[in-house]
Amino acid sequence: MSRFTEPAFRKDFLHPRYWPVLILIGIMYLLSWLPYFIQFRLGQCIGRLVMKMMSGRRDTVQQNIVLCFPFMAEEEQQHIMKQNIDNAGLALFETAMAWFWPDIRVERHVEVEGLEYVEQLQQQGKGILLIAVHSMNLELGARAFGLKTPGVGVYRPNNNPCFDYFQFKGRVRSNKYMLDRKNVKGMLKGLKNGEILWYAPDQDYGYGRNSTFAPLFAVKEACTTTGTSLLIDASGAVPLAFAMIRNSNSGKYTLKIFPPLTEFPHKEPHAAAVYINKAVERSIMTAPSQYMWLHRRFKTRPEGKPSLYHSKVDD
Repeated sequence: MSRFTEPAFRKDFLHPRYWPVLILIGIMYLLSWLPYFIQFRLGQCIGRLVMKMMSGRRDTVQQNIVLCFPFMAEEEQQHIMKQNIDNAGLALFETAMAWFWPDIRVERHVEVEGLEYVEQLQQQGKGILLIAVHSMNLELGARAFGLKTPGVGVYRPNNNPCFDYFQFKGRVRSNKYMLDRKNVKGMLKGLKNGEILWYAPDQDYGYGRNSTFAPLFAVKEACTTTGTSLLIDASGAVPLAFAMIRNSNSGKYTLKIFPPLTEFPHKEPHAAAVYINKAVERSIMTAPSQYMWLHRRFKTRPEGKPSLYHSKVDD
């Protein structure tokens, strides 16, 4: 079976051990109905408070920005970091928007550019590997994209089954169905059938058989998955990148879809990783302060190379 089995609400979710999750989901739902400018201000306050308590994460944000943009003026680096901390708090609200807002409210806040590229590929019967990056508002971007043209989500079940139920429900609202991230056969089947498959190759998943070291911004050896190459070469799908951008504190967003990546190097996993990282860079640079710099993107190093981080934080 290619599809992920949809989790069901269980009676034991009412047990006190799940009350913190139920309370969190209830708060997210209620907050999602606040006027946007209130959500924006609350998000900034939460981000600043959390980062004061989690100094290791704050250091990770700063180090990632320094590593990627070493020639950027220190004042600009600090500006991106401060904005990124604010955006980290706002991500909670943007996730709530994605999971709980009605369709009409999402469409009112999000403008889509480049949808014609998707429509052209669909008319040709092509599968589309949608290259996503982990921006703070990715959940909202996925919801908005799915309202225009639903796709197939790649999914890692949450360790908490109660939270997993609500996360799945939120993510499947605009997707046709979900696939476990380990279900490569299901991904290939969907792509061969002309589906849009969400795929995020921008993080460090560890070095192994399906990864290589490729440049990302100023870091010459960033551990990068070669799964992109595997999926495209085996399915004949076309890679297509996009970015979700919050334009201001007014709550207006732009979902920007880029032209198809037609120069993708086939049957060359390393060259493909280099190529896709360039597309990832372009997506990030549409709004660098809205990217998830909290992730230790360069934690995996070539054998014998020292760590690029001063403190250890689990991802």
